[in-house]
Amino acid sequence: MDWNKAKTIFIVVFSILNIFLYSLYFNQRSEAQNVALIGRTSLEEVLKQDNITYDVPQNVKTKSSYISAKIATFSKDELDGLKDQTIMLLENDTTIQSKLTTDVAVKDSNNQYQFDHFLANYVYAGNEYSEWEINETEQKAVFFQVTGDEPIYFSPNAMLTVYWDDEGNITGYTQKMLKSFSNYNHKELLTPVEAVGSLVTRGYVKPDSKVQYVKLGYSTLVQLQETQVFAPTWNVRVELKDGQVEEHFINAIEGKVIEFQLNPPQETDEDEVEEE
Repeated sequence: MDWNKAKTIFIVVFSILNIFLYSLYFNQRSEAQNVALIGRTSLEEVLKQDNITYDVPQNVKTKSSYISAKIATFSKDELDGLKDQTIMLLENDTTIQSKLTTDVAVKDSNNQYQFDHFLANYVYAGNEYSEWEINETEQKAVFFQVTGDEPIYFSPNAMLTVYWDDEGNITGYTQKMLKSFSNYNHKELLTPVEAVGSLVTRGYVKPDSKVQYVKLGYSTLVQLQETQVFAPTWNVRVELKDGQVEEHFINAIEGKVIEFQLNPPQETDEDEVEEE
């Protein structure tokens, strides 16, 4: 490998990223400053007027960093330890498609969904994923890769989707991962109060709602062919008057509202097995 050439490419790529983030910061900082003007007192008044309940979280981060990561590729050697399943490597070895060859129940003895054992024993680096959604209608569960304790929201390159059948047995999963995480550009974060206030004043949180929680994670900021950059992002979960739940996301540095569309990979019926 030509290390000098690789080093030059690395420097050029991150120089471009730094220039982009520098301009992005100055062009959009005014919006974050406007959000910061929403004070605790005024927010409480708005919440009271609209009958919105919200418990302010304690001991939350006040600073965080942008992070970069590369799309992981998998090899036969590192997957050899996965038992009772056949595996195909797809999309230039960046996607694991697994089909189980043994029965693994999706629910425990109390009829509750239980994935901890499955992740620990059947999924490569399963402890690096956290549960996001269980879809009983489509019989699948979606997990996001975490960095530290913080999930990477809706990145197709950091997602695990588990499927099960009508008998309640897990049939397989698809998996993608990120690797080689780096932190840079440490920044002040909007507080959870400011994030909720921004959503309320923009009309995203409806009257008579309950803010269940505000949690920190990451969302995609820049996506290159092999490297991605993620920004700290607040996830605000809101329960509506009729019991429905809405998820809102806001860039924790810039204050921009982010909208995602979940479209995880689907199971296929291909018979060819490349890894076993």
